[in-house]
Amino acid sequence: MVTEKITPCLWFDGRAEEAAQFYTGLFPDSRIDAVHRSPADNPSTNEGDVLFVEFTLSGRSFTGLNGGPLFPFTEAVSFQIDCADQAEVDRYWAALTGDGGSESQCGWCKDRFGLSWQVVPRRLIEWMTSPDRAAAGRAMQAMMGMRKIDVAAIEAAATSETANA
Repeated sequence: MVTEKITPCLWFDGRAEEAAQFYTGLFPDSRIDAVHRSPADNPSTNEGDVLFVEFTLSGRSFTGLNGGPLFPFTEAVSFQIDCADQAEVDRYWAALTGDGGSESQCGWCKDRFGLSWQVVPRRLIEWMTSPDRAAAGRAMQAMMGMRKIDVAAIEAAATSETANA
């Protein structure tokens, strides 16, 4: 049972267990903690169907609720993935956008359940928060034209001598 004071609850349309299995297979230090079945029929599930799933992603507790189609995910809430390098960006991007997911801009994507993610390499954040504001601006401008973030292209834009001229 969840013991944290605040636990994010993600609302799914009948696919909470499938989503929890996907997410826990994708991120290290992750697991399904419990699957709870509905004790009675309700507007979103029948008695005996999965009502909610408790799971841990990278050490954080989550609940996946089979709440029905009334409240789909929007980009107003997303999860940001801190990626050490391009290989990690590529791995998460492929997994999240594959099998029905979709690409957006600036490192944003949606998985097949409609949940929004930001797949962000550390180097991008380092450049965008650099005290060299011109380099930070070039890095941001480069990012604005991307879907999946390309670390080498961000590095090239940030360090570009021709951009300084």
